[in-house]
Amino acid sequence: MQSTPWPERFVDLKRQIVEATPDYEKRLTESWKDLLGELDKYTAEIAQVGPDYIPQVRYEDLDKLSAEEVDIIRRKGTVIIKDVVDDSEARAWKTALDDFVKANPHVEGFPEQDKQFFMLYWTRPQVQARAHPNVLKASAWLNKQYHVKSGKPLEGVDLNVPLVYADRFRIRHPGPGWDRFPPHVDGGAIERWEDESFRKCYADILSGNWRAHDPYELEGRLDARSSLYGRPGQATIFRSFQGWLAMSEAAPTQGTLRVFPDVVLSNAYTILRPFFRPTVPLDSEDILKPENWVFDISTPDFPGILILPNGFSGPRPTPELHPHLRLEKTMTSVPKVNPGDMVFWHCDVVHSVEKEHTGQEDSAVMYIGAVPQTPMNTEYVKKQAETFLAGINPPDFVKDKPNTVYVGLGVDADVKEPIARVAMGLPIQVA
Repeated sequence: MQSTPWPERFVDLKRQIVEATPDYEKRLTESWKDLLGELDKYTAEIAQVGPDYIPQVRYEDLDKLSAEEVDIIRRKGTVIIKDVVDDSEARAWKTALDDFVKANPHVEGFPEQDKQFFMLYWTRPQVQARAHPNVLKASAWLNKQYHVKSGKPLEGVDLNVPLVYADRFRIRHPGPGWDRFPPHVDGGAIERWEDESFRKCYADILSGNWRAHDPYELEGRLDARSSLYGRPGQATIFRSFQGWLAMSEAAPTQGTLRVFPDVVLSNAYTILRPFFRPTVPLDSEDILKPENWVFDISTPDFPGILILPNGFSGPRPTPELHPHLRLEKTMTSVPKVNPGDMVFWHCDVVHSVEKEHTGQEDSAVMYIGAVPQTPMNTEYVKKQAETFLAGINPPDFVKDKPNTVYVGLGVDADVKEPIARVAMGLPIQVA
C-alpha cells in the first residue's frame, strides 16, 4: 500500500480537470455507471475465451486484412504478428546473446545471482534485429493505425517512417519467482492527468463521453510529456505500440506476456477511477455494484499511481483498487509464439509478465516497440544515435558505470539498409 501522502496540489488538479466540463458531476457519474456496465459484460467474455481472444496475423498478410479484422486489433490493442523473421535467424540471435553474456560476465541484469533480464542495448544481435526490414515494416504498419481526426497535416510527422527505440532483452529460465512485472501501463504515470497535452489524449473520457475515446488519435501524443519528473527508465519517446520479438518458443504458463485486451475500456476505467470512491469496504462482496460508487474529488490520491523519491510510477492497477477490471481473470496470456514471431501491445495497454515459467527451455525475447517519426521522436533518436556510436546506454536509461567496456557490441556497419539507417538516426551512405 502507498505510505507516502499525496501532495494537496493534486486536489486542485482534479478540480481543474473536471471543471472544464459543464455539469461535470452528473455527466461523469452517468458515464462511470455506463462504463461499469460495459466492463461487466466484456470482462466476462475475456475471462471465458482466454488466450484465443488475442488476434494473430501473418506478417505477409498485414496489408491484406479486412477493415473488420483491423478494427478488432485496434480495439483489443494487442496482436501477434507471425513469421516476421525466419526461425533460424531469431534462434541465432538468441545463441549470440548467450555468447555475449558469457564473454561479458560484468553485464548489468537481474536477478543478481542468475541474470535473465539484461541492461544491454547495443549488442550486435539487438542492432541487427531492430534493423531488419521486416521488423521495421511491421512497425510502420502499426504506426499507421494512428490518425489525426482533424485531417490537418502535422509538421515533422510521417507514420510511414519507422524509428528505433533501443531497449533490453530477457532470456528467462524455467521456474517461478518473477514478480517485478505486475499489471501496469508504461509511458507515463501521473503525467496522464498532470500534463495538459497528455491529458488531451483522454479528453472524451474526462468530459463524460468515454465511448467516443479514440486511443489512436495522434495529435495529443505528439507533445505529451510522459516524463515530467526525469525518472531514469521512464520513456520520453512516443511508442505507438510496445513489443517484443521472440527468439524461442513461448506459450501460456511459460513466463510470457499477459494483457488486458480492451484498450478502450481499460483507458476509460484507469483515467476515471481517481474521481470515484467506493461507499463499501474494498473487500466487500458488493464492491462491483455501480450504486456503491460515488463521485469524489476531495482527496489528492490517484489509485494505481505510486509516489517514488524521484517522481511517480504506474499506472499499476490492482484487483483491490481497480476491481471492475477483474484482473485475476482478465489478464490474458498471449497465445504460443515461435522464434521470429512478434507481439505488440498499444502503449496504453495494461500488461504484465507471468510469475512462473513452467516450460523446459529458456523463454527469450528482445524488446522492440513501434515508433513513428514525429518531431519529439526524431530528436530523441538523434541523441540515441550518439550513444550507439559511443557504445553507451541510451538517453532514457541509467548511465553505464564508469569505464564499462563490452566485447562484441554492434557498430555502424551493422546497419546497412537505408530504412534502418533512417530509423537509427544515422546518415545514409551514398555510393
